[in-house]
Amino acid sequence: MNNIIFHVPYFVDKNRKSGSHIRPFKMLDGFRNIGYNVDVVMGYGKERKKSIDNIKEQIKQGKKYDFCYSESSTMPTLLTESHHLPTYPKLDFSFMGFLKKNNIPIGLFYRDCYWLFNENRKELSTFKRKVSEYYYRYDLKKYPELIDVFYLPTTLMMNYLPMEFKGPIASLPPGTQYSNSAAVKIPDSNDKELRLFYVGGLDEVYDMEMVFSVVKKLPFLKLTVCTRKEEWEKSKDKYSPYLNDRIRIIHKSGSEFKEDIENAHISLIYFKPGEYRKFAMPVKLFEYMSYKKPILSVDMTAVGEFVSENKIGWEIPYDENKLISFFEHINLNRSKIDEKVEHMDQAIRENTWEARCRQVAEDLTRR
Repeated sequence: MNNIIFHVPYFVDKNRKSGSHIRPFKMLDGFRNIGYNVDVVMGYGKERKKSIDNIKEQIKQGKKYDFCYSESSTMPTLLTESHHLPTYPKLDFSFMGFLKKNNIPIGLFYRDCYWLFNENRKELSTFKRKVSEYYYRYDLKKYPELIDVFYLPTTLMMNYLPMEFKGPIASLPPGTQYSNSAAVKIPDSNDKELRLFYVGGLDEVYDMEMVFSVVKKLPFLKLTVCTRKEEWEKSKDKYSPYLNDRIRIIHKSGSEFKEDIENAHISLIYFKPGEYRKFAMPVKLFEYMSYKKPILSVDMTAVGEFVSENKIGWEIPYDENKLISFFEHINLNRSKIDEKVEHMDQAIRENTWEARCRQVAEDLTRR
């Protein structure tokens, strides 16, 4: 078995359901599944230092590594301690410099650049925002000096980053897998109800108000929204005017909502568009795929483009009349749902976590 290094400069919690805590373990398992022996650098600074020292010693003793794969935090690298102070200022970038001197290629996945957008700026005080932006920009200064391949959820994100990178830049969105169920349940497309499913937040970035409004107006629609309880408490005043017995709000995670999503005909990534939406590739897109749920998305977005290219759903404008027309058309032409489901198997095969890991291995072992 060939050896690789898997580097994540923060503590990853298996119990948290956000993408930044789901993805590292999926990629780690993916590399192991395709045959690599993986030495892991992960956790808070003290834990990472111990792993780094061990790997350095092994390299000095002659151990060979094919490459290092790293994933950034949603926070600046130097602020990932629990207290968010830069108490390990040289640890991670010094390690990358050591790998570079030993001719071990490095590929890094840069998770997002939400910090550049106004929605994020509203959440922080001026002082905290300025400090975090300084360290975010420090990351972008160091990457071109150290890494060989720069990965993004979609290469469109590069248009927004204040950084020049002369090496290869590649898309590496989340991956998917088949649902744990022995056979994924596909609802009868002749059902009188058209059932919709959404999992995720309900804040400004994930504005679902138009969907709620349309569900209230169309009596054949049923909507299940799976969101954190605290998220719903913050948002329910906004959505309460639309609530009726055809809209269910549930608070589940992971496999807990399996039955709910399996009973749906269509899954939703239909939000009010913005600059961030143009390149965002949420984990929920690929989770929907694992259950073979056709996806309704907004056009002129990275998700919409992906859905359309893979023929696994629809991309339509963000417009209430067009949304109503879409649901009315699908309700009368249920075979359109079956057509999208038929394309799911191929899309899943081409977008597994293992496929993402093979892409990284091919990119970095060629260097």
